[in-house]
Amino acid sequence: MFIDLNCDMGESYGAGRTGNDDELMPLVTSANIACGYHGGDPGTMHHAVRLAQAYGVAIGAHPAYPDLQGFGRRPMQLSAQEVYDIVLYQLGALEAYTRAGGGKLNHVKPHGALYNQASANEELASAIATAVYYFDRTLFLFGPPGSELEKSANRLGIPFCAEAFADRSYQPDGSLTPRSMPNALIRDTVQCLQQVWQILEKGTVTATDGSVIPMKAGTICIHGDGLHATEFARAIRQSLTEKGVRLQAPRSVHA
Repeated sequence: MFIDLNCDMGESYGAGRTGNDDELMPLVTSANIACGYHGGDPGTMHHAVRLAQAYGVAIGAHPAYPDLQGFGRRPMQLSAQEVYDIVLYQLGALEAYTRAGGGKLNHVKPHGALYNQASANEELASAIATAVYYFDRTLFLFGPPGSELEKSANRLGIPFCAEAFADRSYQPDGSLTPRSMPNALIRDTVQCLQQVWQILEKGTVTATDGSVIPMKAGTICIHGDGLHATEFARAIRQSLTEKGVRLQAPRSVHA
Protein backbone atom coordinates (compact mmCIF):
# COMPACT_ATOMS: atom_id res chain seq x y z
CA MET A 1 0.00 0.00 0.00
CA PHE A 2 1.27 3.46 -0.84
CA ILE A 3 -0.07 7.00 -0.60
CA ASP A 4 1.10 10.45 -1.60
CA LEU A 5 1.35 13.17 1.04
CA ASN A 6 1.07 16.61 -0.54
CA CYS A 7 1.38 20.09 0.90
CA ASP A 8 0.68 23.61 -0.38
CA MET A 9 3.95 25.54 -0.30
CA GLY A 10 5.81 28.56 -1.62
CA GLU A 11 2.95 30.82 -0.55
CA SER A 12 4.94 33.64 1.04
CA TYR A 13 4.89 36.95 -0.79
CA GLY A 14 7.25 39.87 -0.31
CA ALA A 15 7.84 40.59 3.37
CA GLY A 16 4.88 38.43 4.39
CA ARG A 17 5.74 34.92 5.55
CA THR A 18 3.29 32.06 5.10
CA GLY A 19 4.00 28.51 6.23
CA ASN A 20 7.36 26.88 6.93
CA ASP A 21 8.60 25.27 3.74
CA ASP A 22 12.02 24.41 5.17
CA GLU A 23 10.50 22.21 7.88
CA LEU A 24 7.66 20.76 5.82
CA MET A 25 9.49 19.78 2.64
CA PRO A 26 11.38 16.78 4.10
CA LEU A 27 8.12 15.35 5.45
CA VAL A 28 6.04 15.19 2.26
CA THR A 29 6.23 13.55 -1.16
CA SER A 30 4.53 16.21 -3.30
CA ALA A 31 4.71 20.00 -3.08
CA ASN A 32 2.02 22.22 -4.59
CA ILE A 33 3.93 25.43 -5.22
CA ALA A 34 2.12 28.76 -5.53
CA CYS A 35 2.61 30.50 -8.85
CA GLY A 36 2.32 34.17 -7.94
CA TYR A 37 -1.44 34.77 -8.07
CA HIS A 38 -2.45 34.04 -4.46
CA GLY A 39 1.08 33.88 -3.07
CA GLY A 40 4.58 33.05 -4.19
CA ASP A 41 6.83 35.81 -5.46
CA PRO A 42 9.72 34.85 -7.80
CA GLY A 43 12.25 34.35 -4.99
CA THR A 44 9.84 32.27 -2.94
CA MET A 45 8.95 30.11 -5.93
CA HIS A 46 12.62 29.58 -6.72
CA HIS A 47 13.43 28.62 -3.13
CA ALA A 48 10.51 26.18 -2.91
CA VAL A 49 11.53 24.48 -6.16
CA ARG A 50 15.13 24.13 -5.01
CA LEU A 51 13.98 22.67 -1.69
CA ALA A 52 11.74 20.15 -3.42
CA GLN A 53 14.51 19.09 -5.75
CA ALA A 54 16.95 18.74 -2.86
CA TYR A 55 14.61 16.37 -1.01
CA GLY A 56 13.33 14.48 -4.05
CA VAL A 57 9.80 15.85 -3.62
CA ALA A 58 7.53 15.88 -6.68
CA ILE A 59 6.83 19.42 -7.85
CA GLY A 60 3.33 20.55 -8.73
CA ALA A 61 1.88 23.87 -9.81
CA HIS A 62 -0.72 25.44 -7.52
CA PRO A 63 -2.53 27.95 -9.77
CA ALA A 64 -5.12 30.28 -8.29
CA TYR A 65 -7.39 33.18 -9.01
CA PRO A 66 -5.55 36.54 -9.19
CA ASP A 67 -6.32 37.40 -5.57
CA LEU A 68 -3.29 38.24 -3.43
CA GLN A 69 -5.37 40.19 -0.93
CA GLY A 70 -7.74 37.29 -0.33
CA PHE A 71 -5.10 34.56 -0.62
CA GLY A 72 -7.04 33.09 -3.53
CA ARG A 73 -9.89 32.02 -1.27
CA ARG A 74 -12.54 34.43 -2.53
CA PRO A 75 -14.84 33.16 -5.29
CA MET A 76 -14.52 35.03 -8.58
CA GLN A 77 -16.65 35.09 -11.72
CA LEU A 78 -14.13 34.54 -14.50
CA SER A 79 -15.01 33.14 -17.89
CA ALA A 80 -13.75 29.74 -18.97
CA GLN A 81 -11.33 31.47 -21.35
CA GLU A 82 -9.97 33.63 -18.55
CA VAL A 83 -9.49 30.58 -16.30
CA TYR A 84 -7.70 28.75 -19.10
CA ASP A 85 -5.41 31.74 -19.62
CA ILE A 86 -4.49 32.29 -15.96
CA VAL A 87 -3.84 28.60 -15.38
CA LEU A 88 -1.62 28.30 -18.46
CA TYR A 89 0.26 31.45 -17.46
CA GLN A 90 0.96 30.13 -13.96
CA LEU A 91 2.06 26.71 -15.20
CA GLY A 92 4.61 28.41 -17.42
CA ALA A 93 5.96 30.50 -14.55
CA LEU A 94 6.61 27.53 -12.27
CA GLU A 95 7.90 25.37 -15.11
CA ALA A 96 10.61 27.97 -15.74
CA TYR A 97 12.08 27.54 -12.25
CA THR A 98 11.66 23.77 -12.32
CA ARG A 99 13.33 23.37 -15.69
CA ALA A 100 16.15 25.75 -14.73
CA GLY A 101 16.93 23.40 -11.85
CA GLY A 102 17.00 20.38 -14.14
CA GLY A 103 13.57 19.07 -13.11
CA LYS A 104 10.07 18.61 -14.45
CA LEU A 105 6.60 19.34 -13.14
CA ASN A 106 4.65 16.30 -11.95
CA HIS A 107 1.16 17.60 -11.23
CA VAL A 108 -1.27 20.52 -11.08
CA LYS A 109 -3.57 21.29 -8.18
CA PRO A 110 -5.85 24.34 -8.34
CA HIS A 111 -5.90 26.46 -5.20
CA GLY A 112 -8.62 27.75 -2.93
CA ALA A 113 -11.75 29.16 -4.51
CA LEU A 114 -10.65 28.06 -7.96
CA TYR A 115 -10.37 24.46 -6.70
CA ASN A 116 -13.74 24.57 -4.97
CA GLN A 117 -15.62 26.22 -7.82
CA ALA A 118 -14.08 24.04 -10.54
CA SER A 119 -14.84 20.90 -8.56
CA ALA A 120 -18.55 21.60 -9.03
CA ASN A 121 -18.53 23.52 -12.33
CA GLU A 122 -18.01 21.59 -15.56
CA GLU A 123 -17.03 24.66 -17.58
CA LEU A 124 -14.33 25.79 -15.16
CA ALA A 125 -13.05 22.25 -14.65
CA SER A 126 -12.79 21.78 -18.39
CA ALA A 127 -10.87 25.04 -18.76
CA ILE A 128 -8.31 23.93 -16.17
CA ALA A 129 -7.97 20.42 -17.58
CA THR A 130 -7.61 21.78 -21.11
CA ALA A 131 -4.81 24.11 -20.00
CA VAL A 132 -3.03 21.13 -18.41
CA TYR A 133 -3.61 19.04 -21.54
CA TYR A 134 -2.06 21.55 -23.90
CA PHE A 135 0.78 22.41 -21.52
CA ASP A 136 1.81 18.83 -20.72
CA ARG A 137 -0.69 15.99 -20.94
CA THR A 138 1.50 13.75 -18.72
CA LEU A 139 0.88 15.95 -15.66
CA PHE A 140 -1.46 14.67 -12.98
CA LEU A 141 -4.45 16.82 -12.13
CA PHE A 142 -5.29 16.71 -8.40
CA GLY A 143 -8.87 17.17 -7.25
CA PRO A 144 -11.74 15.69 -5.23
CA PRO A 145 -12.88 12.18 -6.16
CA GLY A 146 -15.94 12.19 -8.38
CA SER A 147 -15.63 15.91 -9.04
CA GLU A 148 -15.95 17.80 -12.32
CA LEU A 149 -12.15 18.05 -12.29
CA GLU A 150 -11.91 14.26 -12.39
CA LYS A 151 -14.54 14.02 -15.13
CA SER A 152 -12.74 16.62 -17.25
CA ALA A 153 -9.39 14.89 -16.79
CA ASN A 154 -10.93 11.58 -17.85
CA ARG A 155 -12.51 13.12 -20.95
CA LEU A 156 -9.14 14.48 -22.07
CA GLY A 157 -7.16 11.42 -21.08
CA ILE A 158 -4.85 13.17 -18.63
CA PRO A 159 -3.94 11.36 -15.39
CA PHE A 160 -6.00 12.23 -12.35
CA CYS A 161 -5.18 11.74 -8.66
CA ALA A 162 -8.07 11.88 -6.20
CA GLU A 163 -7.30 14.04 -3.18
CA ALA A 164 -8.57 14.03 0.38
CA PHE A 165 -7.69 16.39 3.22
CA ALA A 166 -6.15 15.60 6.57
CA ASP A 167 -6.78 19.01 8.13
CA ARG A 168 -10.25 19.95 6.86
CA SER A 169 -13.71 18.68 7.75
CA TYR A 170 -16.28 17.59 5.20
CA GLN A 171 -19.92 18.35 4.51
CA PRO A 172 -22.46 15.54 3.88
CA ASP A 173 -22.26 16.16 0.11
CA GLY A 174 -18.51 15.50 0.13
CA SER A 175 -17.45 19.13 -0.18
CA LEU A 176 -15.09 20.81 2.23
CA THR A 177 -16.69 22.72 5.09
CA PRO A 178 -16.41 26.44 4.21
CA ARG A 179 -13.78 28.22 6.29
CA SER A 180 -16.46 30.66 7.43
CA MET A 181 -18.21 27.88 9.32
CA PRO A 182 -17.29 26.44 12.73
CA ASN A 183 -15.13 23.31 12.77
CA ALA A 184 -13.96 23.79 9.18
CA LEU A 185 -10.38 23.20 10.30
CA ILE A 186 -9.07 20.16 12.13
CA ARG A 187 -6.74 21.33 14.88
CA ASP A 188 -6.17 18.12 16.84
CA THR A 189 -3.46 15.65 15.79
CA VAL A 190 -5.43 12.61 16.98
CA GLN A 191 -8.47 13.67 14.97
CA CYS A 192 -6.25 14.34 11.96
CA LEU A 193 -4.76 10.84 12.12
CA GLN A 194 -8.16 9.25 12.63
CA GLN A 195 -9.45 10.94 9.49
CA VAL A 196 -6.42 9.87 7.45
CA TRP A 197 -6.70 6.24 8.50
CA GLN A 198 -10.46 6.17 7.93
CA ILE A 199 -9.85 7.38 4.38
CA LEU A 200 -7.08 4.86 3.75
CA GLU A 201 -8.60 1.80 5.41
CA LYS A 202 -12.31 2.28 4.80
CA GLY A 203 -12.47 4.67 1.87
CA THR A 204 -14.83 6.91 3.84
CA VAL A 205 -14.85 10.06 5.92
CA THR A 206 -17.21 11.20 8.67
CA ALA A 207 -18.96 14.46 7.77
CA THR A 208 -19.76 17.23 10.23
CA ASP A 209 -23.30 15.92 10.74
CA GLY A 210 -22.01 12.45 11.66
CA SER A 211 -22.87 10.81 8.36
CA VAL A 212 -20.26 8.57 6.71
CA ILE A 213 -19.56 9.33 3.05
CA PRO A 214 -17.27 7.73 0.43
CA MET A 215 -13.81 9.29 0.23
CA LYS A 216 -11.16 7.38 -1.71
CA ALA A 217 -7.86 9.09 -2.34
CA GLY A 218 -4.46 8.61 -3.89
CA THR A 219 -3.06 11.69 -2.20
CA ILE A 220 -3.61 13.30 1.20
CA CYS A 221 -3.25 17.07 1.58
CA ILE A 222 -1.98 19.23 4.41
CA HIS A 223 -2.32 23.01 4.09
CA GLY A 224 1.13 24.53 4.47
CA ASP A 225 -0.30 27.71 6.01
CA GLY A 226 -2.09 25.74 8.75
CA LEU A 227 -1.15 26.40 12.35
CA HIS A 228 -0.38 22.71 12.93
CA ALA A 229 0.98 21.87 9.47
CA THR A 230 4.41 20.64 10.53
CA GLU A 231 3.03 18.73 13.51
CA PHE A 232 0.41 17.04 11.34
CA ALA A 233 2.86 16.18 8.56
CA ARG A 234 5.33 14.64 10.98
CA ALA A 235 2.63 12.64 12.77
CA ILE A 236 1.08 11.37 9.54
CA ARG A 237 4.43 10.35 8.09
CA GLN A 238 5.42 8.53 11.27
CA SER A 239 2.06 6.76 11.58
CA LEU A 240 2.05 5.62 7.96
CA THR A 241 5.66 4.44 8.08
CA GLU A 242 5.13 2.49 11.29
CA LYS A 243 2.21 0.61 9.70
CA GLY A 244 4.10 -0.21 6.52
CA VAL A 245 2.45 2.29 4.19
CA ARG A 246 4.88 3.61 1.62
CA LEU A 247 4.88 7.33 0.90
CA GLN A 248 5.20 7.91 -2.82
CA ALA A 249 4.19 10.61 -5.28
CA PRO A 250 2.06 9.57 -8.27
CA ARG A 251 4.10 9.11 -11.42
CA SER A 252 2.75 9.08 -14.95
CA VAL A 253 3.71 6.09 -17.07
CA HIS A 254 4.08 8.52 -19.97
CA ALA A 255 6.34 10.98 -18.18
